[in-house]
Amino acid sequence: MREPKTYKTEGIVLKRINYGEADRILTIFTKHYGKIRVMAKGVRKLQSRKAGSLELFNHATIFLVKGKNLDLVTEAQVVNLFKSWRRDLIKVGLAYYFCELVDKLTPDNQPQTAVFNLLKEALDKINSETPSILVRNFEEQLLDELGFGIPQFLKQTKGSLKEYIESIIEKSLNSPKVLKNLN
Repeated sequence: MREPKTYKTEGIVLKRINYGEADRILTIFTKHYGKIRVMAKGVRKLQSRKAGSLELFNHATIFLVKGKNLDLVTEAQVVNLFKSWRRDLIKVGLAYYFCELVDKLTPDNQPQTAVFNLLKEALDKINSETPSILVRNFEEQLLDELGFGIPQFLKQTKGSLKEYIESIIEKSLNSPKVLKNLN
C-alpha cells in the first residue's frame, strides 16, 4: 500500500530559514513524526494566511503534502501562541534555548512523543516557573528521554548542563549567548 500524499500533524516550530523571496524552510518538532524540515511557500508575503501560525515557538496543527525533497505546508492552524510570554525577552530566550536543545539533540524523522510533550510543557511553564529550575528540569528530562543520562558528578550541581550538552553535540549552543546578553 502506498503512503498517503497528504498528512496532518501537530508540531512546534523550532527554527526557520528564509528561502527565496517569499518562502521559508521550517524545522518543526512534531508529535508523530519527530523533527521534520518542511517548506512553507509564500509564507513571507503580507497576505499569507499561514504566516501567523508558523512563527517561532508556535504550537500548531499543520497540513502537509509530500514533496520531492521537502514536504510542503498547505495549511496551518495555531493551537497555542504562548502569547503570555512573547513580549518578555528573557522568556523568549528560554524558549529559544529549549527549542535549540531539541533541534540539536534529536535526529530527523524519529517519532518521539515524549520529547514533544516535554517541550510543549516547558513552553507552557515559562510564565509560571523559576527560570533556573525550569531550565535544569528540562535539560535533565530531555537528556534522560534521549538516553544520554547525566554523569554522577553533574547530578550534584545546581547549574545548567550547558557544557555537558555541548560536549554531546560537539558544537557550542547559540541561545545561552543570547540569554547572557539579556541579563
